[in-house]
Amino acid sequence: MCASMDRKAFLTLLGLGGVAVASRLSGFAAPLGVLAPGKPAPSDFHFVQLSDTHWGYHGPANPDAAGTLPRAIEAVNGLAHPPDFIVFTGDLTHDTDDPKERRARMARFKELVAGLAVKRRYFLPGEHDAGADQGEAFRELFGPTHYTFDHGGFHFIALDNVSAPGSKLGAAQLSWLAEDLARLDHGQPLVVFAHRPLFDLYPDWDWATLDGADALALLQPFRYVTVFYGHIHQQHHVMTGHIAHHAAASLIFPLPAPGSQPKRAPVPWDPAAPYRGLGLRDLDARAGSKARPAAEVPFTDLPLVQP
Repeated sequence: MCASMDRKAFLTLLGLGGVAVASRLSGFAAPLGVLAPGKPAPSDFHFVQLSDTHWGYHGPANPDAAGTLPRAIEAVNGLAHPPDFIVFTGDLTHDTDDPKERRARMARFKELVAGLAVKRRYFLPGEHDAGADQGEAFRELFGPTHYTFDHGGFHFIALDNVSAPGSKLGAAQLSWLAEDLARLDHGQPLVVFAHRPLFDLYPDWDWATLDGADALALLQPFRYVTVFYGHIHQQHHVMTGHIAHHAAASLIFPLPAPGSQPKRAPVPWDPAAPYRGLGLRDLDARAGSKARPAAEVPFTDLPLVQP
């Protein structure tokens, strides 16, 4: 792949027939001057979000389950402008009851993503990675399940709403989040990553976080908050007050719209349109943009690329 590949070529390659979606947020950064005195102003950068790779899956919903992640890696490496960092928002691997196989899948996933040219990579667990052992194997191979980092004038928060039994964050993590936020000015732009949605999207399908409302209450005083998550295997965009939530497509198989059928099940593979509904997200933060902050701006998808 040519190192100077542009975004249209990137979409074409990843789409494998016009089905992958890369997305951009205009005005994702908070406007210059909103930060507290002495704080660095936001700067231009972009990052890539990948989600729900489910390495180790075998089944009819994706006959090329072993091929999609390597193709995504190749596509990201071919971007003309490499992202500042890459974040994987959970379900790196497909679940298994065998602890040895769980670690083997994680090790193979880690080996594959080591081929990414961008070395700054962040990982969150999904319930397929962490539900069976409360995140033990994930921590062994990838480190903490929740953490923070700062980049380009933004404060990034990675939450773990999968390791604790019951689809929740838990009291200890909520206390940690409260302590982290207490030291920040309310004008500080925040980006939150999670696997499950923090709001009640469709609890009957486990598309919710039991104590997600407690986390959102802690985030509510901040003027610029955007949440990126996975889990639901499709793009979905909603506001809870002034907080914007954006779900990402999966790299393994799509799932149906919330509540659109009696049971949650993968959308059947279509040989006539392979890879339909799969994709990743490429996001810009533009400090000099005249657009409103991301928490107030609708998320805009680039059109699907046809073969």
